[in-house]
Amino acid sequence: MSQQDPSAGARRLPLSTILPFAAPNLPLSAISVAVFVYLPPYFAGHLAVSMGLIGLVWGLIRLLDVPVDVGLALLMDRTRTRLGRYRLWLILGAPVLMIALYQLFMAPRGFGGGYLFAWLAALYLGNSIVSLAHSAWGATLTRHYDERSRLFSLITAAGVLGTMAVLVIIIGASSLGKTDAQGVQAAGWTIIALIPITVALAAIRTPERIPVDLRSQRVPWRDYWEVLTKPDLLRLFLAQMALTLGPGWMSAIYLFFFKASRGYTTQESSILLAAYILSGLPGALLTAMLARRIGKHRAVMVTTTAFSLGLFSIFIIPRANLLLGLPTMIFEGAMASGFGLLISAMLADVGDEIRLKQGKQRISLLYALNTLAIKIASAFAIFITFPLLAALGFNPAEGAVNTHAAIHNLDITFLLGPIVFVMLGGACMIGWRLDAHRHGEIRARLEARDVELEAALQELPAPFAATALDPRTAG
Repeated sequence: MSQQDPSAGARRLPLSTILPFAAPNLPLSAISVAVFVYLPPYFAGHLAVSMGLIGLVWGLIRLLDVPVDVGLALLMDRTRTRLGRYRLWLILGAPVLMIALYQLFMAPRGFGGGYLFAWLAALYLGNSIVSLAHSAWGATLTRHYDERSRLFSLITAAGVLGTMAVLVIIIGASSLGKTDAQGVQAAGWTIIALIPITVALAAIRTPERIPVDLRSQRVPWRDYWEVLTKPDLLRLFLAQMALTLGPGWMSAIYLFFFKASRGYTTQESSILLAAYILSGLPGALLTAMLARRIGKHRAVMVTTTAFSLGLFSIFIIPRANLLLGLPTMIFEGAMASGFGLLISAMLADVGDEIRLKQGKQRISLLYALNTLAIKIASAFAIFITFPLLAALGFNPAEGAVNTHAAIHNLDITFLLGPIVFVMLGGACMIGWRLDAHRHGEIRARLEARDVELEAALQELPAPFAATALDPRTAG
């Protein structure tokens, strides 16, 4: 069933705009792999920090981080400066993120809970600022249903390149005779170096247009409450949580599973992970094409079902067989690559619907809630799996020999979590109604109103034009 945007004939965004803007997703995506896949085992195995402490502090930080994104979103949506709205915040978050990454990747052996708590908090604050500003800015770059799928697919592809750079470094470190710990540290330095370069590219090369907000007599909290309780947004929130927790659960215990259960070395496990991530390049583009044909919500249901069915094949493949393991990881990575980009594109569509009704841009708040879902799910991925494996008798220490029962428990844990949550994320899309046709109608009404409002403002003297805007957003 083909989905056609009534405004599909509009000019597409040029690559000269998309590629510089997508650049910050290189380090942001690299962080998601380096921090969640490699850093916890590095802490537990090399720096002698207990698994219970790591799981507890990680989960606690994520829960305490809950109101941060909403607060940042409210500030961003009220920001109007000469630098723009999102450009300013993107620049401000970069140094915070860089300092926190240095302190974590170069942490001293046997550090305590206070050290981990402080620098994880700084890491997530910096990451929240940069990722929220980048996502919200991206939602304003194009107004069209299908073009948003294309934009976010290319942003996802940029993220794949960033994570691949990290994996190449870790794999290369093993090939050069370096230890696993040295490989992790080198990955940290790479991410730190990428942040200022990519943020500068986006800030310098990307245009930013702040839409005019309508003046309103409504109390602001009523508008915010209306957004927070919007059924479509609640559905996307739950879907994002499930689609983060499923792969995040798998990532948290990835190295434990592939080394202890499947018999791969760290280098071979990293090669399989690299295949998983690299397949996100074609996977993201194919997902965007699929969404254009059948709609974004149906594309979510197709990819989540395929991912869950494909995960079973990991247990069919003979142990420690790298060549036979590659096809499964490539397929899984291609399917998983569409989860985030489809949710991001659908959020932008919901943001247009909200702006049509309220007359104000709430896109930062929407992406803050999306980031909040990601944070909660990511926290539970480590908060649940690490203590669970410890309780089930699994020993993560370097050189440890685990019992058959402990390995069996590891297998069951690795399989069930991702399948249950990914299928739940797909089920959230059943009955979704904001398709290409409905969004085209919304965009037509928005554009007509924007043209009328901007024309009216141009006819007013400058002081009167300023007061015609909502006083909370005019600047």
